[in-house]
Amino acid sequence: MNLAAFPSPSLLATPTPAAAAFPRHEMPLNPSSAFSSSASSLLRRSLSASLRRISPMASAAAPTSAPAAAAAENGAAKATEQRPVQVAKRLEKFKTTIFTQMSMLAIKHGAINLGQGFPNFDGPDFVKEAAIQAINAGKNQYARGFGVPELNSAIAERFLKDSGLQVDPEKEVTVTSGCTEAIAATILGLINPGDEVILFAPFYDSYEATLSMAGANVKALTLRAPDFAVPLEELKAAVSKNTKAIMINTPHNPTGKMFTREELEFIATLCKENDVLLFSDEVYDKLAFEADHISMASIPGMYERTVTMNSLGKTFSLTGWKIGWAIAPPHLTWGLRQAHSFLTFATCTPMQAAAAAALRAPDSYYEELKRDYSAKKALLLDGLKDAGFIVYPSSGTYFIMVDHTPFGFDNDIGFCEYLIREVGVAAIPPSVFYLNPEEGKKLVRFTFCKDEDTLRGAVERMKTKLRKK
Repeated sequence: MNLAAFPSPSLLATPTPAAAAFPRHEMPLNPSSAFSSSASSLLRRSLSASLRRISPMASAAAPTSAPAAAAAENGAAKATEQRPVQVAKRLEKFKTTIFTQMSMLAIKHGAINLGQGFPNFDGPDFVKEAAIQAINAGKNQYARGFGVPELNSAIAERFLKDSGLQVDPEKEVTVTSGCTEAIAATILGLINPGDEVILFAPFYDSYEATLSMAGANVKALTLRAPDFAVPLEELKAAVSKNTKAIMINTPHNPTGKMFTREELEFIATLCKENDVLLFSDEVYDKLAFEADHISMASIPGMYERTVTMNSLGKTFSLTGWKIGWAIAPPHLTWGLRQAHSFLTFATCTPMQAAAAAALRAPDSYYEELKRDYSAKKALLLDGLKDAGFIVYPSSGTYFIMVDHTPFGFDNDIGFCEYLIREVGVAAIPPSVFYLNPEEGKKLVRFTFCKDEDTLRGAVERMKTKLRKK
């Protein structure tokens, strides 16, 4: 991507190794929700066994203590005591992430990594330079809890431009440590134990985990291939007197779906009729390819009951900075700020200054970003079709969902393990994104947030080595 027109941006720096580790913050593998087929259980055990051979982290054994190690050297060692891992009951089901597990296998087998959902190229130079200038200017101590004024103002300006809504940067904008913290602060600050929250499966991992920490009751409605449309009548039937909030993600990870205006208006009507809150995760709003992104808060009557969450990382290829924010009316901002105060209190000060500079980039930056990602998307989408997958449309995000069943596998985990071991490409099995893994076992998620050489290399491996059955 050539952004020479901007103050020194360069979105395509030297690629990192294709098999770099997956982030630990993505979707957990839920061992309590096994597939009904015995083959799936065997594959899961096989995967776990492979991981135990790769890393001691896959084992529940406690590390050997220093005295025990010393005794061993002196010939007086005794059997190392193994203790079960300890975790609160509300988090028992959330084990090692599938991203971490697939990453270990990818590293072992030298696979090209199209699983991890962050770029293997760097963000624009003008944003990095702004961070360096802020550090050198001494902006290195705790920031104001809900954000430095210049970033809060930049977020409000950008939101006005994108949604047409004018918000008070002091009372309605809260800066957080990534969108994941915005999600956590919103849920922990506004949801009580026993409240019912409706999600759309497949869903981002932190939704269910944070709702579990809040003691909420989770309902999930499934978005089904090929278009992953919202099941409107199912949703209407699902809303009850106990429903406190509905949570959406548009553009949607992992399907690439964009919620239509009709779907958003239908959801809005249900929220208003039943006094339900709406939590909207919009981190991929600048990666909308087939239609303009619509923010739920802009639907008439919805701003007063909506928390809009976003972040810097996806748009500016700076996912490691963890700069996010939540926009909400004052009566909702109060609760989420209370939670934010006791989660992280404040977010990295110099990076906030740089984020303000990023959000004030000209519109031509976003246009070039979309053109660059559109080319990457076309390259991978065509390659997956040529390799033999059933490929579903992706209208937004940098993910593509496919059906792997032409290759003869019963489930996604088994196929992804084969893809890494025998083909040399890593993808993500999305069955872990569902409350019922059976609903996702035919699917696989690929990402195209990689440089074009990496994408071409992965496509070539799949076209050469995959065979339909």
